[in-house]
Amino acid sequence: MAATDIGIDLGTSSILVYVRGKGVVLKEPSIVAYDRDNEKIKAIGEEARLMLGRTPGNIVAVRPMKNGVISDYAVTEQMLRYFIQKAVGKLSFRKPRVSICVPTSVTEVEKKAVEDATYQAGAREVHIVEQPIAAAIGAEIDISRPSGNMVVDIGGGTCNVAVISLDGIVVSNSIKIGGDDFDDAIVKYVRTKYGMMISEQAAEEIKIAIGTAFERPEQKVMEVKGRDLVNGLPKTANVTSEDTRDALKDVVAQIVDAVHNVLERTPPELAADVVDRGIVLVGGGALLDGLEELIEAKTGVNTMTAEDPMTAVAIGTGRYAELTDARLRMEEEE
Repeated sequence: MAATDIGIDLGTSSILVYVRGKGVVLKEPSIVAYDRDNEKIKAIGEEARLMLGRTPGNIVAVRPMKNGVISDYAVTEQMLRYFIQKAVGKLSFRKPRVSICVPTSVTEVEKKAVEDATYQAGAREVHIVEQPIAAAIGAEIDISRPSGNMVVDIGGGTCNVAVISLDGIVVSNSIKIGGDDFDDAIVKYVRTKYGMMISEQAAEEIKIAIGTAFERPEQKVMEVKGRDLVNGLPKTANVTSEDTRDALKDVVAQIVDAVHNVLERTPPELAADVVDRGIVLVGGGALLDGLEELIEAKTGVNTMTAEDPMTAVAIGTGRYAELTDARLRMEEEE
């Protein structure tokens, strides 16, 4: 029986699993809830997310990935095992071949940690794929040609910017800024301006509903509930889209700077290709309203978001093994 090929986008805030022939079959938060008293895992993924802030003191919810890097090896391994089994089913006779993506900035030690955790979680063979390569494949960019393609992958904890040509990364930059930092910036802003404490979940809801990186003629307003910092009682405030632009401007500026930095270091021939083809945004952070307009305004290069930015990296990671197989077959035939 043929083994299953799967691709895993092991993100700071969520995990997506792609199964060959089926597409993306799983998307859950990369959160693990475990009991501190007996060190047993209580829940993983969506089930663990629902426990955030609603559990007794002995049960803690942790994110075993920080800025795209494993911060808790044992918990990551168990989380990977859970998602692999959930994706391929416990009745699969052969261990799956797993492709898993990492940010461009990871060290060899960090790369080895991801590889080891994946083997321990039940993989037969492991391919480590760099995020921009996976993102480009998932966004259906032909990276095998000798022409420059620029991809900006904004995840939960990292932003990877790269120019890719001939199946490789020519110039890249990885910064520890992502969607989680957008949420943190909104939490801080609401606390300062409205004297109100809100949860990270509430900040994420604000970001999705009315968040923007670019000035809009019409303002959106959202009623937000939180806790008054003065008297500790429940409080409500009307937060506007202009508030979110103000809150996010410093974080977004760092992403624009990272794009600028890569463009400055790109060889002239490839830079000309990027100007012709444009910049492609992928990752959950790419869904922030106005981000493509802002990058375009600051760089002068046409910027567009991939068709499904959330799943592009997972699809590209999963298809990496397929493309490698196809390339090897072509080489053998030649």
